[in-house]
Amino acid sequence: DSLRFLRKLLEHIHRADLVARVDQFEEEGELGAPDDQPDEHEKLNDVICENIGREWKKLMRELGISEVTLDRIEAAHRFNLSEQLVQGLREWQKRKGKNAKVDELIKALRGCNLNLVADIAEE
Repeated sequence: DSLRFLRKLLEHIHRADLVARVDQFEEEGELGAPDDQPDEHEKLNDVICENIGREWKKLMRELGISEVTLDRIEAAHRFNLSEQLVQGLREWQKRKGKNAKVDELIKALRGCNLNLVADIAEE
């Protein structure tokens, strides 16, 4: 029932990416329940991931995510730009909770001059 031993092994072999996945698993519980449907944020996250690219850090800063958190996400998913953005958006949602509104995300996109992505997201 405890993933502490697995986490220590992964830390020992310097696999921060896998440690982050273990942490994510613990936070979210079992993933992939058959009746899970993507919520509004998940659909929006997909649209943003498909269109934002290397500007992901700019957006996360606009949303108030700290540099330390951005560096941690980048280190954990060094070669996967899309996953970096997904994890950044999850971090924002986790911190904001029920206050993580789509309007705030679109406002942040516009604040970063990512108007085309904001327009696509609004559609």
